[in-house]
Amino acid sequence: MSITERAASSRVYVGCVSAQTWEIPHRRVATEAEAKALASAVRLRILRMCLDTPMTNAAIAERLGLNAATALHHVRTLVNTGFLEPMPSTRGRRGARSVPYRATGKSWQLDEHRSARAMVEAFTQTLPVLLGDGTEEAPADPDLRVARLGLRLDREGRAELEQRLDALLDEFAQRPGSVGATPLSLFVALHRDPDRD
Repeated sequence: MSITERAASSRVYVGCVSAQTWEIPHRRVATEAEAKALASAVRLRILRMCLDTPMTNAAIAERLGLNAATALHHVRTLVNTGFLEPMPSTRGRRGARSVPYRATGKSWQLDEHRSARAMVEAFTQTLPVLLGDGTEEAPADPDLRVARLGLRLDREGRAELEQRLDALLDEFAQRPGSVGATPLSLFVALHRDPDRD
């Protein structure tokens, strides 16, 4: 079983998406269309890219190395499900209409277990940039913080950990971004330890 497959069968949440649903009163279960929209690593990366600054389809395609038609398919899927919203259009250099899109933050309000695999894939796609290759041209991100912890918890202990993590993530998610602040991303995975079973 690959790392991605193991992670997809475990509890994984970013935007509080979980592979095993636990009760979160202020989150609702995603519709089938919303679940499908979130089941793509590319679409999850688009949402992250458009979180602070609206981006046009052309800019999204360029950043992700996609052709414009493929990027547009993903953008339309996210718009149709309410995860992206179009901003007022502008005119490009040759008079072409250009529409920037902004993430709505809707994914954080959903409890959706079917997109765990996509979240793990989206995270692993960013690892080469975060880790660099050790050269001066591609150094590791100096702000990268990584921790791994092995625990042995009973049902009550695990429930407490999940509730406290959820509360902490919610608290920081509700904070408004300040001007000039550094954009950060957090990936949390709570899972059975396959090395200790």
